[in-house]
Amino acid sequence: MPDIQQFLHKLSIYAVPVVLAITFHEAAHGYVAFRKGDPTAKMLGRVTLNPIPHIDPFGTILLPAMMILLNTGVVFGWARPVPVNFRLLHDQKRDPIYVAAAGVVTNLGLALLSGLIFRALIAFDPALMIETMMHGGGPTADTPARMVTVPLSLMCVVSVQFNCLLALFNLIPIPPLDGGRIAVGLLPPRASMALASVERYGTLLVLLLLMFGPAGVIWRFVDILASFILGA
Repeated sequence: MPDIQQFLHKLSIYAVPVVLAITFHEAAHGYVAFRKGDPTAKMLGRVTLNPIPHIDPFGTILLPAMMILLNTGVVFGWARPVPVNFRLLHDQKRDPIYVAAAGVVTNLGLALLSGLIFRALIAFDPALMIETMMHGGGPTADTPARMVTVPLSLMCVVSVQFNCLLALFNLIPIPPLDGGRIAVGLLPPRASMALASVERYGTLLVLLLLMFGPAGVIWRFVDILASFILGA
């Protein structure tokens, strides 16, 4: 039976970084699309950092909560995709690359910012490294300052890991993932059209990747990148 107290503790640490990562990712797509000529997301209220318009009940709430509850060791999720009318973009070949890359770049930027905050906290209080390794369960979280800095340092670690995971997973070159759209824009016309035609099966392929694909390989790269950013 799952430990409810442990679940609530993890949920309090994971909720803010996961929601922020997903919200910034989708808002970045909508903002760049608007700047490149497509007002669709702007008109629908999706160019916003308010997480509510971006929330997908399953991908943003239920799936991450289930993964935390089942103690899978990995948390994954997504938001409602921002609608983009690629025919309204100024440059039909180049601008979709910018729109697709915006989410990945934003997640990497959030990971770097979280890593800098984490390093600053560790420099201020090296004992936080022990707390982080013990997931906040160490004996040093007993002062007013550490009641703030311990959860903040844990959130920074989760933010780095989740943003790296979201960025690297989205770089897989399968439409409708961002990497697929980037590849469609970069490939020669014949190869580009062939890859674009895969999009009708893209959701199924992504689900198969999540179930049977090289998740361990992706997580290995996530771990390497996250460790580098955190200075671990």
